[in-house]
Amino acid sequence: MNVPAPQYRRRPGDIIIRPLRLPPERVVVTPRKLPRRPLPPALVLAASFAAAIALGTLALMLPISSAGGEWTSPRVAIFTATSAVTLTGLVLVDTGTYWSGLGQAVILLMIQLGGLGFMTGASLVFMLLGRRLTLRERLLVREAVGAFGIGEATRLARNIALMMFSLEAVAAVILFLRFVGERPPGKALWFAVFHAVSALNNAGFDIAGDFRSLIGYQSDPVVVLTVAALIMAGGLSYITLANIARQRSFVRLSLDSKIVLVTSVVLWVLGTAAVLVAEWNNRSTLGPLAWPDKLLNAFFQSVTARTAGFNTVDTAGLTEHSLFLLVGLMFIGGAAASTAGGIRLNTFSALLVAIIATVLGRSDVQAFRRTIPPALVYRALAIALLSVAFVFVVAYLLAFTEEAPFLHLLFETVSAFGTVGLTTGITPNLSPVGSLIIVMTMLVGRLGPLTLAVLLAGRLTAPRIHYAQEPVRVG
Repeated sequence: MNVPAPQYRRRPGDIIIRPLRLPPERVVVTPRKLPRRPLPPALVLAASFAAAIALGTLALMLPISSAGGEWTSPRVAIFTATSAVTLTGLVLVDTGTYWSGLGQAVILLMIQLGGLGFMTGASLVFMLLGRRLTLRERLLVREAVGAFGIGEATRLARNIALMMFSLEAVAAVILFLRFVGERPPGKALWFAVFHAVSALNNAGFDIAGDFRSLIGYQSDPVVVLTVAALIMAGGLSYITLANIARQRSFVRLSLDSKIVLVTSVVLWVLGTAAVLVAEWNNRSTLGPLAWPDKLLNAFFQSVTARTAGFNTVDTAGLTEHSLFLLVGLMFIGGAAASTAGGIRLNTFSALLVAIIATVLGRSDVQAFRRTIPPALVYRALAIALLSVAFVFVVAYLLAFTEEAPFLHLLFETVSAFGTVGLTTGITPNLSPVGSLIIVMTMLVGRLGPLTLAVLLAGRLTAPRIHYAQEPVRVG
């Protein structure tokens, strides 16, 4: 039985409350802006290189930068600017005769900036202005100078600049005293400063004229040994030199410094011996020289091939044995965080030690009673394989665009990738496409193939899932 609900009846004294009806109001909700994600340090460094090359190209294109007072073609300007910033030394035109004093000064400034490092230079400017670096800026400086910790990055940047300017000043004085007897004092000073800066930064640019580099001084031990010492210092890196000066004992050196020092000495000695054997009777190179000069020039070729690009003998006149040897030395390059290029001594040594450990049946990679972490061995392997693949592709492309023996094209490719600057004489005759390929090779060689790979693939992360192991047949 349904009972009807009671109905409300208004009674005297009841208060009726009615809801207030307001007109509809429009409410706009704005989405919260997410903070901008900062660019990776490697990308900032790459952008800095690109900006410096662009500014250098514009400066070199101006009529006041050429000795003839004419506009320089963009192809020549961008090639020279890239070679200077990347510390390579390959050129399409002769630096000593084509460029004016201002043009040479622009090249020298780019060399100094490329050797010092953009973030190192910026941190020095900030310190001079009394401004403290932020955490992000310290991370960028650490990436540029190769420091292990954030706290030591700014101190390293300051010390690197101090060491570079001091060595350049001392070498410039020595070279000035040698050159002042054959040139006016002003030209002798500029000649000395230019080659001192170029040698320490492993750039290989010279203003001797006619693409002769230091061939005119092949029997002058003062010039040859001074330039060689600068090349060696720049290729060893400040971190290694500072560690040697601070410890003053091989036993107390860090593992990194021991590896760099021992590998460098071995390669210098073996390179010198190999060049002597291959070029002793070669009338185009060491043949006409007395035996002390043969030894001096063979040693210089072994030193310069790993990093710089100066030459005291005609590179085009070298035998195929020497050219192939120099290809190997250029590919290895100098120490990490130095002004040299290549895959770096540290990478080569880590792989060599890993091979020795594998042959001896050891599970750990050991050197000087220390164990190298497996992650570093994997990184060294990645750098080496990426570099081999890149050099293979570039040499393959140049074989289509250039008319030259393949060994010379391979030599040119490795010289550009290792930012060395040695050439068999085909650089000035490169086609437009070939010169563009070499420009990209120099840039990749300076930034590093692994850095570019990380930029393209994103940041590396640890795997979330570990799968079961299963062997694979190798060999």
